[in-house]
Amino acid sequence: MLATDIKDVRADKRLKLATALELGYMSLIINTGNDKSKGPLSRSAMVRQALDLSIDREAVNQVVFNGEFTPGNQWISPEHPYYQKAFPVKPRDVTRAKALLKQAGESLPVTVDVMVPLGAENEAVAQVIQSMAAEAGFDLKIRLLEFATSLKQAQAGEYQMFLLGWSGRIDPDGNSYGFLHTKAPQNEAYYSNPEADKALEDARLITDPAQRKAIYEKLTKIALNDHPIIYLYHRNILVAHTAKLEGYKQISDGLVRVVGLKFK
Repeated sequence: MLATDIKDVRADKRLKLATALELGYMSLIINTGNDKSKGPLSRSAMVRQALDLSIDREAVNQVVFNGEFTPGNQWISPEHPYYQKAFPVKPRDVTRAKALLKQAGESLPVTVDVMVPLGAENEAVAQVIQSMAAEAGFDLKIRLLEFATSLKQAQAGEYQMFLLGWSGRIDPDGNSYGFLHTKAPQNEAYYSNPEADKALEDARLITDPAQRKAIYEKLTKIALNDHPIIYLYHRNILVAHTAKLEGYKQISDGLVRVVGLKFK
């Protein structure tokens, strides 16, 4: 269900609400390496950093999701053991964003095409970010598309920025390697950085959690500087069910498990 439905479900004694913080994330994927239009985001990491600083993630959470989701800036949530606390979500800084655009030599407004899959929540998120970014000097042009069509255009590189979520995996490799490694199958940002590639590869060779986390710290520093993906928030999986159902527990992978359930 949608976050906007939560109030009604909680007010209905016939229903119960089961929730779990997802393993995945919602993000803005930026076409850094195959932008046929040669847009401003593909030209400079400073422009991408400026856009990131123009966004107030908690405001997006409050306005669109009634504060029910978790703002984030990495491919895993702040509750995940591999989350890098040395790189917390930065507060919105419009002044710094404007300074970065000036340093990058961009004339205002900086126009950006934003591909957004159809859907009430997606559209609302895009509109809130559009309004925020405008204060820093961006002119985000929202382009609404059917989901399958948007994926096809992303894979062809026919976009500048793409609002897209990922369902997530338990291990951080499943949320990072396929999206950030050069020529990986889900690297729709067309991102390539040899240092990031090495960190992603090294993390696959180590089983010790502390050593792996140290490697991912290096990767986080690189990725948050290059900004091929701007991570926005982590959704709560929201499932409403009849109050007659006993034993249901929502799992973070989003799947419904019926073993052990019973009706009163």
